[in-house]
Amino acid sequence: MKAIQYARSLLFHFLFYFTTTAMVVLLSPLLLMPRAWSMTALNLNARLEIFLLRVIAGINLEVRGRENLMDGACIVASKHQSAFETFALVTQLRDPAYLMKKELFRIPFHGWFSHKFGMIPVARDQGAKALREMLKAAQKRTAAGREIIIFPEGTRRPVGAEPDYKTGVFLLYQALKVPCVPVALNSGMFWPRRTLLLTPGTIVFEFLPPIPAGLPRAEFLSRLEETVESASNRLVAEAREQRDRG
Repeated sequence: MKAIQYARSLLFHFLFYFTTTAMVVLLSPLLLMPRAWSMTALNLNARLEIFLLRVIAGINLEVRGRENLMDGACIVASKHQSAFETFALVTQLRDPAYLMKKELFRIPFHGWFSHKFGMIPVARDQGAKALREMLKAAQKRTAAGREIIIFPEGTRRPVGAEPDYKTGVFLLYQALKVPCVPVALNSGMFWPRRTLLLTPGTIVFEFLPPIPAGLPRAEFLSRLEETVESASNRLVAEAREQRDRG
């Protein structure tokens, strides 16, 4: 059975990279069209990958707490365990903009579309000037009513790892003066980092009650981490219980 699942995992990864590459190449004329057209293509591509993940690898998506999503601009601060949330969150939001490593914007087609989507480059090693540029870009996005997606730990973390929240999320929260919607998830149970093997089951995204704008640094960071970590641990425990039963 494990050999079969490994074969399915390899097939999914092949199709994931093939369809993503094909989209950015074949749909490159959208670079000359309104941004909304490109965002529609991005959403459709993400939905295609979610579909392929379900039918090939047996991984479903369940979304909870949609009532906690905002009608206007906000920060969406998500737990980060897997590659899954780097595209799947798009399907749940109105007009999101990810904070992304600046190096990714240099990749042909991928980077061009990232600019077209209005994603926000982050140069972690370039000091205060880069930070100001990032915050200025984020302020433009929120002024247009968009959601800003940030992974507060900066990189994927294994299930069960000690949380490692960076101060960047507070700097963003402080500058934008908008509410922050925390997101808990359990994606690392089914699509863990640094392995090709996918495990069948149900990934859960849970949008948690918004944190209002204007809280002091210590209170905001403590509330964000406690909220996201406790909910994510609960979702991971649920997944383990279901796996043990099945």
